[in-house]
Amino acid sequence: MANTDKPLLIKRYASRRLYNTETSDYVTLDDIASFIRDGREVQIVDLKSGDDLTRQYLLQIIAEHESHGEAVLGVDLLTDLVRGYTTQATSVVPQFLTASFEMLRNGQSKAMENMTSMNPMANMPGFDAMRAQQEAFFKAMSGGIAGASSRSETETPPKKDTASNDDLDVIKAQLAEMQEKLSKLSK
Repeated sequence: MANTDKPLLIKRYASRRLYNTETSDYVTLDDIASFIRDGREVQIVDLKSGDDLTRQYLLQIIAEHESHGEAVLGVDLLTDLVRGYTTQATSVVPQFLTASFEMLRNGQSKAMENMTSMNPMANMPGFDAMRAQQEAFFKAMSGGIAGASSRSETETPPKKDTASNDDLDVIKAQLAEMQEKLSKLSK
């Protein structure tokens, strides 16, 4: 069994073919995207130079999904990203995006926990299968990141406590502060 604690090493040959070092076979970008969706970290290196090409290939996977009608990133967001690369704000944009995706991941985890711990149906026969299907649905809809932030209309909203409201207020204040800084930097 492969060690999933360390990244899956993919080597790129001079022919640009990608080689999975764990299974000793060639893989495609779709295979790599599947590994990532399954929760596996990957590292792609050039066989000859040893250069880390992971970032380049991850961007290529995103670009291919976007160009094949699986658009997740709106034009406004893409425009803002381009602006981020062309302004002094480049030091703020990556941190902001990382923090935003981390919040989405945490929200997804909490939603899945709430489904099992607070749900009176948890003791019903077949509930585990239904929960597994919902987890797969969340994962498929979000690519493992953002799906938990949107609930269907039939779901009951989670109970709100003052601690989470305070956290939300803090996050909103931080977001407003970052937006203000970005505005000043773009002027």
